Amino acid sequence: MERELMMDSRSARKHEAIREAATSVFLDKGYSGTSMDDIAKLAAVSKQTVYKHFEDKEKLFAEIVLATTDRLDTTIDLLTDIPTDASNLEENLTRLARQFLTTLTHPQVIQLRRLIIANADVFPDLGTEWYERGFERGLATLAATFQRLADQGLLRIDDALLAANHFSGLLLWIPVNKAMFTGRSQDTQAELDRYAAAGTRVFLAAYR
Repeated sequence: MERELMMDSRSARKHEAIREAATSVFLDKGYSGTSMDDIAKLAAVSKQTVYKHFEDKEKLFAEIVLATTDRLDTTIDLLTDIPTDASNLEENLTRLARQFLTTLTHPQVIQLRRLIIANADVFPDLGTEWYERGFERGLATLAATFQRLADQGLLRIDDALLAANHFSGLLLWIPVNKAMFTGRSQDTQAELDRYAAAGTRVFLAAYR
């Protein structure tokens, strides 16, 4: 029994090492430029070991892409935690906006976003699933939160999902487009804070 547990532990470590190596290589070389040999070399395992854990490069790529949606869970949880406090609504929304921006403009998230878009024609179902499990789920959660605030009389909203898209767009338009087109790393925290504060003010001007 103990030996089986040790073998399972080693297998799990190898699986994670392969995933980490594949993530690094895919981000560096893109999907088409990456080979299973590259991944095996960086993971310090044989190519046969890579194939033992992942049937082919496409399935390995899919697992890495979809695993990134798990990292958004904490941020999505934050979207439900806006106090119904009229006097501090702007402060509370601005704090949420900062956290939202910091997560979604993290350099690796931007790189993965760019990689998914670059391969959307090749893997349209994968791109759709990533969007639905990640960003779309976050928007739905934010919409439900905005509806709760509207029910409390803190916001005036006819379409909560549209309001959630407006809020996200006000926050993400500048830093995400800048990163996607220029390849720049994440903005400074001071810049993100400025986008968060300005976006929140504009949103409340329309919806409060």
